[in-house]
Amino acid sequence: MRSALPPRSLSTADATRIGIGAIVGGGIFVLAGTAYAHAGPAAILAFGLNGVLALLTAMSFAEMASAYPESGGAYNFAKRVLSVRAAFAAGWVLWLAYIVAGVLYAMGFAAYGAELLAALIRLAGISPVPEWVGDRGMQLVLAVVPIIIYTNALIRQPGGGGEMATWGKVIALIALLVALAIALPIAPPEQRIAITPFMPGGLSGLLSAMGFTFIALQGFDLIAAVAGEVQEPQKAIPRAMMRSLGTALVIYIPLLVLVAIGGTGGQGDIQSMARAQPDTFMATAAGNMLGPAGYWLVIVAAVLATLSALHANILAASRVALTMGTDRTLPWVFTMTHAERGTPMMALYLSGLAMATLVFLVPDLATAGAAASLIFLMSFSLAHATAFLARRRQEAMRHSEVGDEPTTYRTPYFPLVPVVGGVSCMGLVIFQIIFEPHAAVIALIWLGLGVVLYLSIFAERAQALDAAAEAKDGDLARLRGRSPLVLVPIVNPQNAKAMAQVASALTPPRVGKVLMLSVLRAGAKKVSAELAQHQQTLGIAMSACLNLGHRPEALITVASNPWIEIERVANARACERLLLGMGDLEDRERLEQLEDMMGRVDCELSVLSAPAGWDLSDAERILVPIGGRGNHDEVRARLVASLLHSGERTVHFLRVVPSNVSEEAMTAARRSLRRLAHEEAFGRCDIEVARGDDVVEITAERAARSDLVILGLQRLGRNRRGFSDLGLQIAQHCPVATIMIGGK
Repeated sequence: MRSALPPRSLSTADATRIGIGAIVGGGIFVLAGTAYAHAGPAAILAFGLNGVLALLTAMSFAEMASAYPESGGAYNFAKRVLSVRAAFAAGWVLWLAYIVAGVLYAMGFAAYGAELLAALIRLAGISPVPEWVGDRGMQLVLAVVPIIIYTNALIRQPGGGGEMATWGKVIALIALLVALAIALPIAPPEQRIAITPFMPGGLSGLLSAMGFTFIALQGFDLIAAVAGEVQEPQKAIPRAMMRSLGTALVIYIPLLVLVAIGGTGGQGDIQSMARAQPDTFMATAAGNMLGPAGYWLVIVAAVLATLSALHANILAASRVALTMGTDRTLPWVFTMTHAERGTPMMALYLSGLAMATLVFLVPDLATAGAAASLIFLMSFSLAHATAFLARRRQEAMRHSEVGDEPTTYRTPYFPLVPVVGGVSCMGLVIFQIIFEPHAAVIALIWLGLGVVLYLSIFAERAQALDAAAEAKDGDLARLRGRSPLVLVPIVNPQNAKAMAQVASALTPPRVGKVLMLSVLRAGAKKVSAELAQHQQTLGIAMSACLNLGHRPEALITVASNPWIEIERVANARACERLLLGMGDLEDRERLEQLEDMMGRVDCELSVLSAPAGWDLSDAERILVPIGGRGNHDEVRARLVASLLHSGERTVHFLRVVPSNVSEEAMTAARRSLRRLAHEEAFGRCDIEVARGDDVVEITAERAARSDLVILGLQRLGRNRRGFSDLGLQIAQHCPVATIMIGGK
C-alpha cells in the first residue's frame, strides 16, 4: 500500500457521467412522494425553485473548481479562501453529506428492490408474498449489499464501473417521460385531474418540499469533489456541471407535471396518494397511467437510478476523505492507496463502513432526505461565501500587481449569484432546523463529534501542514486575506542581516510583513551618535529583507526598558510572530528576562543564536531534532518549508530514543519520523532514529556536521514558554547557528 493522489484520468464525458449518475433519477424516484405529500402539486414548483438554486450554486462551484482544480469540493474551497480550521469544518460536513446521501440512495434501492422482489415472487405464482420480503431486516440487507459491492468495485478501478446503471436509468427515464407524454393526452378525461388547489400546504408546505428534495438536484458538486482527477479541468468541470444539472431539470420538471395531472388515475388527489405510499410513489403513479408496463419501467429505472447515485456518492465521499487525509485534517490512514491500482483504498473502506453503519441508524427515507439536504445546503452556502471572497481578493491582488486576466470560468452577474445563492441556501438551512429537528440533530451530533476530534487529535498536524503550504505559496495567504507581521528587534549590526533573513523565512513570501524595531535607551548621553548607529543597523536589516522579496518596515522608539518596549510594540501592532536574537546562551540574567517576556506576548516566538556575521544563505544542511513536548510543530513546518523553498538545502530529522528500546519500537519510531519528514520537507530530507542515553552529546555530534539547528522551545505551563534544561544544553553545545522556535 502507498499514499498518493490518483492521476488525472477523467475526461469531460466521464465527469459528466459522474454528475448525471448522482443527480438524475435517484432523488426523484425516492423523494417525489415526500414532496407531493407535503406540497401537493406545488412539488413541481419546489423542484423548479431548487433547480434555480442548484444552478446558482453550480456557477459558484464551477468558478472555484476550475480555478483550483483539486479534489475535495467545498473543503478545498474553504482551505484556499478561509483557514485550515474552516476547511476541516467544511470537509467534515461535506464528508457526512455524501455519506448520508449514499444512505438515502441505499435505502431507496432497498425500498424499490423489495418491491421488485415481491413482484417477482407474485409472478412466480407464490401467494401470499412472504412477510420477510418487506420487513426491516430485508430492507437493511438490500441497503448494505450494494454499498459493499460498489466500495470494492471502486477499489478495483478509479471509476468503479457504474456506466451501465447510469446510462440505463437515463434511457429508462426518457422512455418513461415519452410514454407518459403520449399516454396522458389520449387517456379518458376522468383519469386526469386538475392540479388545484396548487399549494394545499401553503408556503410552509412548499418550503418543506424544497428542504426534503434539494438533495434530488445535488450531484454536480461531485465533479468538484473529484476535480483533481479531471483532465483539462478549466474547460471540463464547468461543462460537466452544467450538462449534468441541465439533463436532470429537462427530465424532472416535465415528468413531475405529467405525474401531477395523471398519476392518481382519477382516483382522489395527488397529495393523499403520496402520503399513503411516499417511498414507491412514482411506481404507483406510473402504474396508474401506463398499467403494469409503466409500473415495471419505474421499478427498473428506480433500481438503476438509486444504484448509480449510490456509486457516485461513495466515490465523492472517498475523495473528500482522501483530500482531508492528505492535509491531515483526517488521519493519515485515509491516504493509503492500493499498491497496484492507486485507488484510495482506506478512504473507500471507511466511507463505505460509515454508510453501512448509518443505514442501521436512520429510521426512514424522509429523515435521510431531510438530513442530506440540510447538510448539503450548509456546505453550498459556504461554497457561495468562498466564491465571493475569492473573487474579491483575486481582484484586489490583480489591482496591486500587474497580471494576466484569469482564463478560468467566471460566474456571471457577480456578486448577485453568490449572494442570492448563499442567502437562499442558508434560509433553507434555518427552515430545516426549525421544522425538521431530526435532521438538525444528526447534523449537530456530527459537528460536535468533529469539533472534539479536531481539537484533540487532528489540529496539530493539520495546522503544521497548512503552515508549510503557506510558506511555499504566498498567494494562499493573500487569498485568505492574511498579511502576517513578524517583529524583529535589532540591536547588533553584526547579526542584523541574519535576523532579517530568518524573519523573512518565518513569514509567507510577498504577503508577509517584517517590522524592524530599534529601541533607544531613554537618557542616552550621545543621542545623535546612538541614533545614527541604530539607523545604520536597521538599514542593513532592511536591505537584506528587501533582497528576499519582503516588504520591511522600520520603527525606532525610546524606552527605559527594552524588554517592556518590545512587549508593548508586539501587542500594540498585533504581531503574529516575534524573533529575538540571543548572542550568549550562558547569560542567565538575560535568559530569565527573555523567559519572563515570553509569557506576556501573544504571538509565536523564535530565538536566533548565531555566530557574528552568520549568513542564512550559506546554511545548506539543516538539523531538526524531534522530541519532547511543545507547541511548535506549526512554526517548525513553516520554517522548514520556507528554507527548502528558498534554496538548495537538505534537512536531517533526528530522534534520539533510549538505548534499551526494542526493535519494534525503533521500527515504529522510524515510521512515524519518516511520515513527519515527508509531510514537512516534501521528500528533500533524510531521517535518523538514534539509540543513546546522552541526547545532548548525540545531537551536538550531528550538529557539527550541519550548518543550522532548529530546536523547539518548551511549554512550561499554561501561557508559559521557556528554555528547557535539555533544550538549552543542546543549544549551548551546538557549534553552529541555532533557531529556537515556539508557538503561541
